[in-house]
Amino acid sequence: MAERILVTGATGFVGAYVMKALRAKWPGASLVGLGGETGALALLGETVRHVDLLDASAVDEAVARAAPDLVIHLAAQASVARGLGSATLTWSVNLAGSLNLALAVAARTPRAVVLFASTSEVYGASFLDSPVDESAPPLPINAYAKSKVAAERMFRDVLPKSCRLIVARPFNHTGPGQRRDFVLPAFASQIALIEAGTQEPRLKVGNLEVARDFLDVRDVADAYVRLCEAAPRLPSRFTVNIASGQPRGLRDLLQMLRDMATTSFTIETDPERMRPVDLPLAYGRPDLIAAVTGWTPRYAMADTLRDVLEAARLAVAAT
Repeated sequence: MAERILVTGATGFVGAYVMKALRAKWPGASLVGLGGETGALALLGETVRHVDLLDASAVDEAVARAAPDLVIHLAAQASVARGLGSATLTWSVNLAGSLNLALAVAARTPRAVVLFASTSEVYGASFLDSPVDESAPPLPINAYAKSKVAAERMFRDVLPKSCRLIVARPFNHTGPGQRRDFVLPAFASQIALIEAGTQEPRLKVGNLEVARDFLDVRDVADAYVRLCEAAPRLPSRFTVNIASGQPRGLRDLLQMLRDMATTSFTIETDPERMRPVDLPLAYGRPDLIAAVTGWTPRYAMADTLRDVLEAARLAVAAT
């Protein structure tokens, strides 16, 4: 049982779901979140502190104060699209920020379990041999993925052997609350605006001829908690995919959203939404995580998309 838990990125999209899942699993634990907005989790009644991960002294102080036996590191610049336009920020947050956390954990709580939320994007060109398992070599093809590979290796070197390190590589995940610069919320937001009459009935898209392994964010949060619970049974350095094992075509997912819409629209390709490199197929094998935790996805994709669209409608109505 975790008694003192520290979560970075607690006020982000995934962080809010992870905080809820942790509280449900360990209701008596001391749960502290680090995030950019201290009021974002006020309704959960959790302690959230504003800490810039690029401020090494502030990170060290926060870790010393929390004295965690479990650290879940979610904070990141997590958008591939943003990484294309701001590689410097991506590397600073994802590597330098992670290094500050690793140094603080090594100095202040050297027997902690650390779960680092990496990404399936690290496999990069290895996806040409999809589906990938954990033995596939990281061959990253964008700044986001490269920074995550570097952070994985840094954690393995900097954390003392007394720390257990779990490197989780989640595949694409979505759900209510995700920013509109991610593909499925971008579709849903445009549909909501079209339904409200504030956008012309044309939905702009990038490359629809790709297939990805999509998960619900609530399933990913559950996977993180299960991995933390399994930590005593795992090797001291453990890497694992969080995947469904099922590729889903982006065109098919858009059609599912289109069927849920209350008005019709056309689809228009937008060159600005195209990536320089976009692999046609990328999905993973979930065998290892199923074996060590019993985890399997619970949310049907239709339910996930319906929740994403409803969240987009509520956001449009609020503005």
